[in-house]
Amino acid sequence: MKIAEKTMSVEQNYKKGFSIRFKEDMRQNWTLYILIIPVLLYYLIFHYFPMVGAVIAFKNYIPKKGIFGSDWIGFKHFISFFQSHYFFRIFKNTVVINVSTLIFGFPAPIILALLINEIKRQRFKKTVQTITYLPHFISLVVVAGLIKDFTADYGIINDFIAFFGGERRALLNSPNLFVPIYVLSDIWQGVGWGSIIYLAALSAIDPELYEAAEIDGAGRWKQTLAITLPSILPTVVILLILRMGSIFNVGYEKIILLYNPLIYETADVISSFVYRRGLLEANYSFSTAVGLFNSVLNFSMLLIANSISRKVNETSLW
Repeated sequence: MKIAEKTMSVEQNYKKGFSIRFKEDMRQNWTLYILIIPVLLYYLIFHYFPMVGAVIAFKNYIPKKGIFGSDWIGFKHFISFFQSHYFFRIFKNTVVINVSTLIFGFPAPIILALLINEIKRQRFKKTVQTITYLPHFISLVVVAGLIKDFTADYGIINDFIAFFGGERRALLNSPNLFVPIYVLSDIWQGVGWGSIIYLAALSAIDPELYEAAEIDGAGRWKQTLAITLPSILPTVVILLILRMGSIFNVGYEKIILLYNPLIYETADVISSFVYRRGLLEANYSFSTAVGLFNSVLNFSMLLIANSISRKVNETSLW
């Protein structure tokens, strides 16, 4: 009888209009709505309101005239960017760095989480977690400084190269070495922090599944393939979809701190190009157009990845 009454009350609530249900929910959970106000204000003020300024991508923006007072020129900046001799270079570099990071960097936290999950001694397990988390909290400026020191001709990496008979050289001055250095340092800095989500997903797996598999004679490797990986697959897919939504977005901070004119041919990406044209050359309209083009590409990739995932394994963001 109680179950039937609860079912009837749920059906009655759904028959009510959205506004009525929303008012009732606010009255019952008003403290939760108060807690969410700072988060909403943050996104409105720093993420949504500034989007109005994207209109200068279609204008010849002059600060004196303002955003809406500047002359409208349509797609001139987009066409200029597509016809620029820099377009192919920065587009290719952006794709190469992001795809390399995706191939080598995305699986790294998963592998680390699986390895940590196999550790039985809790003290050693916590020690490994702490050591792998620490690089995430190091300032990016400090990380870039360490990379420069380690890869300099007098750095520790060149000490190993010289020890085995190699020639000392500044590794960051070699265009073909920039992508490996960037990807490896990115993995080192983020692998521990990225494993937290997967460790949380692993902790939610029912231990009885492993006990049943062990009774059936399955070893640790077979248990991983048959139980662990399928159990965390939805989490992996969701994070992969989100990662695909930023496939054309390489943070300009680390790029700018590491690159130099000698390696522009492999290190210059869309975000660093926007930084130079927008802030250093004060060409705000052109840089906004390039940044808007980058955002449209990322959003398109997010939609495509989400659609493919929904059709393949029925796991998606929406």
